[in-house]
Amino acid sequence: MAVFVALGAFLMTLFGGWTAQRVTDRRHLVLGLAGGLMLGVVGLDLLPEALEAAGHEVFGVPQALLLFVGGFLVAHMVERLLAVGRAAHGARDRKTPEVGLTAAAAMVGHSLLDGVAIGAAFQVGDTMGVTVALAVIAHDFADGFNTYTLTSLYGNTRAKALAMLFADACAPVVGAASTLLFTLPVELLGSYLGFFGGALLYLAAAEILPEAHHPHPARSTLFCTAAGAGFIWLVTGLAE
Repeated sequence: MAVFVALGAFLMTLFGGWTAQRVTDRRHLVLGLAGGLMLGVVGLDLLPEALEAAGHEVFGVPQALLLFVGGFLVAHMVERLLAVGRAAHGARDRKTPEVGLTAAAAMVGHSLLDGVAIGAAFQVGDTMGVTVALAVIAHDFADGFNTYTLTSLYGNTRAKALAMLFADACAPVVGAASTLLFTLPVELLGSYLGFFGGALLYLAAAEILPEAHHPHPARSTLFCTAAGAGFIWLVTGLAE
């Protein structure tokens, strides 16, 4: 049952990626929306779940928040190291395709754990499983949208962006099926969500949104950013 329901996440992820690639003539609006979706996912979905699952304090600070800051810093350092490496080899383009692929791979990992969450919820009961599945399916549109956008933004080919999108779509199904073999500890899941949230916020704030507003500092781009965050707020509220 869990694997069957996870197919809904598969389709919703593909739809999100399809939407991202169909509006390339309004690239600044796409990036603005992606930035808002990422901000909403981090602040309204990932962090609350991380704090609930791994909220005990380490030297006065919740563990999930420490990992959130760590994820932000790691994403920054990885991007800088890759950029410096390319510059040392004479690359003039500031785009680093490796960063886009790494970010997309992190999205795939997140979707894999979404599938694990669906499977674990169905182990508790059908009602819990359906509730969690609906929440996952609802925000997987944003996951597909962001996976395709992140991969292509950093100069990767369309083929690579589509490959990462397909991997992201398959990940929830694989994750749901894996719960037949093992159970992921709740605290480990919360720690991962905190770290991933920090990395995702860095990409949104330092890369996606500046890129969206630099060539087109229009009010419509700002509106798309706010709409993306508002959409995640709506989805989170309905899921509750």
